[in-house]
Amino acid sequence: MFDNFFKFKENGTDFKTEIIAGITTFLAMAYILGVNPVILADGGMPATGVFFATAVASGVACMIMGLVAKYPVGLAPGMGLNALFTYTIILGMGNTWETALAAVFISSIIFLIITVSGLREAILNAIPLDLKLGIGAAIGCFLAFLGLKGAGIIVADPSTYVTMGSLMAPSAFLALLGIVITLILYVKKVTASVFIGLVITAIIGVIFTIFGFGAGDVLMPVVPTEFFSTNIDYSLFGGFIKGFGQLFSNIPNLIMILFSLVFVTFFDTTGTLMALGGQCGFIDDEGQAVGIEKAFLADAVGGIVGSIFGTSTVTAYVESAAGIGNGGKTGLTAIVTGLLFFISIFFAPLVLSLFTSPVTCAALVIVGILMIAQLKDVKWDNLIVAAAVFMTIVMMILTYSISLGIAWGFVVYAIATLAGGKAKELSWGIWVMVIIFIIYLFFGL
Repeated sequence: MFDNFFKFKENGTDFKTEIIAGITTFLAMAYILGVNPVILADGGMPATGVFFATAVASGVACMIMGLVAKYPVGLAPGMGLNALFTYTIILGMGNTWETALAAVFISSIIFLIITVSGLREAILNAIPLDLKLGIGAAIGCFLAFLGLKGAGIIVADPSTYVTMGSLMAPSAFLALLGIVITLILYVKKVTASVFIGLVITAIIGVIFTIFGFGAGDVLMPVVPTEFFSTNIDYSLFGGFIKGFGQLFSNIPNLIMILFSLVFVTFFDTTGTLMALGGQCGFIDDEGQAVGIEKAFLADAVGGIVGSIFGTSTVTAYVESAAGIGNGGKTGLTAIVTGLLFFISIFFAPLVLSLFTSPVTCAALVIVGILMIAQLKDVKWDNLIVAAAVFMTIVMMILTYSISLGIAWGFVVYAIATLAGGKAKELSWGIWVMVIIFIIYLFFGL
């Protein structure tokens, strides 16, 4: 039955291989169960509720990916998208978390419409490749900054705004150990290096706390009072409904939020799925990933489910490459990953007690390193491109806002292109976005 549905022989795999690949992908992605609650809690959401929503949304999206698209790709709330959700939409723009969830709900529906209508290619062609790469790298830098700040390695300073904190502070020292351990594992190409690094760092943190180093520090991991619990936090379920009022009370604000969410989701998912599709051998003679529209469908539906249960936008995970590297070639890999996410729902006390900010810092830094690697394909000898990408990265970090960074990148790109006498290269789509961004930068939302 499995062979007929997933076509194991045709794809050069078997049942056992797919099971192992699914477990591998889950272990490579499992860090999101600890990281996402930490990030969204900064926006005022209960960590236990976010944990439940993260596990459910990831499980549903993975199941759809496996059954409909039959891609061996895992999905979960995206790194970068969760930062956009908390630090830009909620804290930066002054919205409630209910409003942010309503925005995720609508943006996921828009993404679904874009997917089924075939608008994907038109949108892709309207945005210069270098800007896409620059935005992805900028988000990576922003994530690393968030991790370092949350652990106390980077702190506020009245003279220089930011500076390095004391590395002997318990949380900073633990985070530094975590970065070193995870980096060593990653460089040595250990499977699920990020997740293993998290676990090792958490254990070290508990030992530190037990022996009095950092005892009483709310950021330090502690021995969980319970490992397994059936007391599931459903408090965020349906919360997005309360956010529609504020979301539609300010139309410019609505446009900016939805544009940012759809933009980042669209290109993050497109790049990831194209890369993973190539690794699986799903690319046709024209360079297109076979069945990618169905994969986009799984992504969009996962985002809708996530917003209903209470988490930021769901997207495909590049960490799925770990499972694919272990032989995963069919949707069964994604299904196994999804089932493990469902099972993890009952281990919230364990994860939330151990995966605090210093522990998750390493994951954010390593993901940042992976994302900034995109810059190698940027045309740095083109001053127009260099100026736009540079401003995107710098302003995203310094303004503490993903959307502001994107806005600066687009505006600088348009100005530099005009100055270079290449106005004809700017499509109408670029002009529409530039006008929106100029209004955003000068008048705020």
